[in-house]
Amino acid sequence: MAVSATGFGFSDALDVLRRVFGYESFRGAQQEIIDHVTAGGDALVLMPTGGGKSLCYQVPALLRPGVGVVISPLIALMQDQVDALRAVGVRAGFLNSTQDPAQRREVESAFLAGKLDLLYLAPERLRVESTGILLDRGAISLFAIDEAHCVSQWGHDFRPDYLALSALHQRWPTVPRIALTATATKATHAEIAARLNLAGARHFVASFDRPNIQYRIVSKTEPKRRLLELLHTEHSGDAGIVYCLTRASVEKTTQFLIDNGIEALAYHAGLDTQTRAANQARFLREDGLVVVATIAFGMGIDKPDVRFVAHLDLPKSVEGYYQETGRAGRDGLPATAWLAYGLADVVQHRKLIDSSDGDDIHRRRLATHLDAMLALCETVECRRAQMLAYFGQQASPCGNCDTCLWPPQSWDGTIAAQKLLSTVFRLDRERRQRFGAGQVIDILLGKQTPKITQFGHQSLTVFGIGTELRESEWRGVVRQLLAQGLLTVEGDYGTLVLTESSSQVLSRQRRVLLRREPEQPARTVKAARTRSVAPVNLPTEAVPVFDQLRAWRAATAKDQGVPAYVVFHDATLRQIAAEAPASLAELATVSGIGENKLAKYGQQILAILTA
Repeated sequence: MAVSATGFGFSDALDVLRRVFGYESFRGAQQEIIDHVTAGGDALVLMPTGGGKSLCYQVPALLRPGVGVVISPLIALMQDQVDALRAVGVRAGFLNSTQDPAQRREVESAFLAGKLDLLYLAPERLRVESTGILLDRGAISLFAIDEAHCVSQWGHDFRPDYLALSALHQRWPTVPRIALTATATKATHAEIAARLNLAGARHFVASFDRPNIQYRIVSKTEPKRRLLELLHTEHSGDAGIVYCLTRASVEKTTQFLIDNGIEALAYHAGLDTQTRAANQARFLREDGLVVVATIAFGMGIDKPDVRFVAHLDLPKSVEGYYQETGRAGRDGLPATAWLAYGLADVVQHRKLIDSSDGDDIHRRRLATHLDAMLALCETVECRRAQMLAYFGQQASPCGNCDTCLWPPQSWDGTIAAQKLLSTVFRLDRERRQRFGAGQVIDILLGKQTPKITQFGHQSLTVFGIGTELRESEWRGVVRQLLAQGLLTVEGDYGTLVLTESSSQVLSRQRRVLLRREPEQPARTVKAARTRSVAPVNLPTEAVPVFDQLRAWRAATAKDQGVPAYVVFHDATLRQIAAEAPASLAELATVSGIGENKLAKYGQQILAILTA
């Protein structure tokens, strides 16, 4: 029988799960992973966000002698992670740059005395020799390397400090290691194993599918207005994240939402550390807030009730998109991943790639990532199936993405493509001129603009040959030709340039199929508000009890200075409201209530139920 620092005596992994975390059974490969690591084996785990990765190292840390050391880049969230563990009776601590010397000494003393079950470290601390000496003096049960994709330059969030983690096995060869990530292609997966010296580890790859998330990509026409419509009609009062590419866009979007009655907060690197930390803390601790952020926000966010993630700018890669959208619906309830995407996104990303630091190999890698993201945006097939295929997994149409719910039509755009490519060709070859999409489209539409007159483009043979399509449709053609590699952009002004593949279209050797955007049905405010009042799978008569429990939880969390989900997840409160347990024994059967929480909150909950 294993005895943890908490004083619990555990017979096996399932005993830990039930008594500490309050769950009756493991999901998927969790138990197999836990048994393997508990026995001393190394593991590389690929599991989707919300799939229960943390249990895969937390449970073995409680079963093995010593302290589990967790390497995590999430300094801003370590306190919340530790609070969540302490709430279930696990002794946890962290060491990072936010602490003063006295706080660090207290944690170090607890580690050396064996009074911790888990110790969280930022990766840069392992590069400090004093940290290595400290770990040498204590007993380590395992090393858990969270967000392991950070070690891969093929991944979307490379962190140089992670490269030093290869030394873990050299210095502590008998300590098992478990590396975990929610996003990895085959290339990223292979690089993680190589860089962390995990060649002999067992690999566990769960399905990347998050069936509760509805993926939707819309054209970038009045994107802020369309975002506001989404929030008002489908997510009124819901917590959510809106991602923007630039700090300026974050600020403008935040103000736009506030001006339209949405309680929104900004988060980006240009804000001072105190403001960023305060905004992140508010988002985690309060209900119904929207945070507008650059991608600097969100890794490791453990808020289970994020109901939507919206992108107002195109993500750089499918991995990044998957990671960011995965912050929605961690509680398993329906959530929305919404992206507004347009031609300007493509042009901007191509420019960023051309001007990026690094060699040609690095730029080709960035271009490969972008091409895959563009293919996902332009597909006429199931988006979820295409995204899973990117991660090497096969899937049938999901029935819960926009292309399944409102199937787009494909049309033979060969002639349209030839007209557009011919215009680019004639400008370049006949006039030695290069222009962006706007001028090319004006030529095709035969517009008599000052710029057309200035350059004499009305005399081109292609002038006015494209009046069968509207300007917005031509922009879609340009966007899709860029996505298919039949056109590219160059320079600071995003001028259009032919590629090697363009000649195949111009010479009629290649057919071009294009996507026509479908009309999506309007959604009513009334329906959305009804759903937000009556939570999913909760009988109408139980809603007032659920609301009382949420109010109690909010007050309790505020008193303790922790996020509400550290007290209880919505799913637990929903089950309590629906089943109305009448005793502590009945309350103990509710998912998410372990021994520590039952002892701490049980009588308070029963009092609410009998009031």
